[in-house]
Amino acid sequence: MTDGTRRLLLTAALVGVSAVWGSTFVMVRDAVADYPVFSFLAWRFAIATVAFAVIFPKTFARMNLRTLATGVIAGLLLTGGYVFQTFGLAPGMTSPGRAAFITGMFVVITPFLQATILRRMPRWTAWVGVMSAVAGLWLLSGAGIGGTWNLGDTLVLLCAVVYSGHIIVLGSMGRGHDTLPLAFVQLATVTIVCAALGLATEHAAIPASGGLWIALVVTGVFASAIAFAVQTHAQKHLSPTRTALILICEPAFGGLYAWLFAGEGLGTAGIIGAALILAGMAASDVLGAFVARRGEHEVLEIALEGPPGSLLERDEVQVVQS
Repeated sequence: MTDGTRRLLLTAALVGVSAVWGSTFVMVRDAVADYPVFSFLAWRFAIATVAFAVIFPKTFARMNLRTLATGVIAGLLLTGGYVFQTFGLAPGMTSPGRAAFITGMFVVITPFLQATILRRMPRWTAWVGVMSAVAGLWLLSGAGIGGTWNLGDTLVLLCAVVYSGHIIVLGSMGRGHDTLPLAFVQLATVTIVCAALGLATEHAAIPASGGLWIALVVTGVFASAIAFAVQTHAQKHLSPTRTALILICEPAFGGLYAWLFAGEGLGTAGIIGAALILAGMAASDVLGAFVARRGEHEVLEIALEGPPGSLLERDEVQVVQS
């Protein structure tokens, strides 16, 4: 296989990952209308954990205590993000299309959370990204045109903030760890925490409906385990900017599926707002890769929850002793 053919196939595979991620918003909304949130997440991530172990059988041999500890911390943040997002999609909350674009805000939040926690000031591209995304969020929420911001929107925005914290943990504490056992521990942590909460508060029966099992398999196997495998393989052959540019299309696919299968229309202002959020994500993730300050470089951190997050890393300075 030629390099060009391999890149083309991997590009198509990444588009598929982005499309699958986008489809999960409608699927999850429908699933949690009939099944409790914690129990759904427990089954989803149990399936993802098993699928991950099957796809990456050498994971356990590469595990160590430091990776286990870091994975649990990152996994707790991942749990919080998914809990906020899934409750935000529950009946009476926000719509799948709005949730898709609001979740994507984590890409533009990450540089500013990194500045707060790690004292690494964001580049001007991040400021452009956040201004575009905030303006888009304002339009998407219906502000000024009779629309309303609801509790579901707030929960999904909290999800985006927690996802940003998750990315920062991976880019700081997670640096230097083997990505496979680190990812496995995170998936297992979500499974255990949500299973414990589900058993304590929901007492749900084993899923019985075919539609629910389809949602569990798609979200657990394809949107988690296989998506991570595709990202890690693509990273070896495609540039980070191309990878990011493809994967930030997840909200667009989410909006498309919401329109096709949930009858959701964003309206003119909503469509403009969604486009501004996508533009903000592109400015933060993609444009930032071309604007480097001296002594810094950008790292796109692969995420289990969606598009990669952009982090600033300081170059190591080697001191030569004479």
